[in-house]
Amino acid sequence: MRISKFISSIALSMILAVPVTAADFQLTSSDISEGMQLDADSVFEGFGCAGGNTAPSLAWENAPEGTKSFAITVYDPDAPTGSGWWHWFAFNIPAEVTKLNNGEALPEGSVELTNDYGTIGFGGACPPPGEVHRYQFTVHALPIELEIDKSVSNALAGFMVRANAIASSTITAVYSR
Repeated sequence: MRISKFISSIALSMILAVPVTAADFQLTSSDISEGMQLDADSVFEGFGCAGGNTAPSLAWENAPEGTKSFAITVYDPDAPTGSGWWHWFAFNIPAEVTKLNNGEALPEGSVELTNDYGTIGFGGACPPPGEVHRYQFTVHALPIELEIDKSVSNALAGFMVRANAIASSTITAVYSR
């Protein structure tokens, strides 16, 4: 009986002492929702699309202990390229930053890569006519600042982020035209 109580008390103290975990890390947005159609503000201006080409507001909370920076990616796995389409890739966002308002510039020290449209920063949705594409907005918590610069490919940066992320949270929105 004593052993059972002892084990129970240890288990309870462990549960109460558990720090924030990767499972607690949460991305939210006032502009986009899981599975919902992006609005015109988040659509590319060009390539036959007419939109605001503005990144939606993003906010995140409960970053795991040890987070030193964040990376944000927006990726379309449905693009007919064989390798998807990078709409946005930003990293070395300072750990004290927990939100970006609609279209807001990134904080000093952050790095944005050239997207697959060939421009730096966010490039909105623009799938081929008649197709529904998924847009994966992801925030990654990293225990380091990445030692790469804006000249690297999105694929290399993606490798570095995934190899180092201690937590990630995604909202997948859709768009069709």
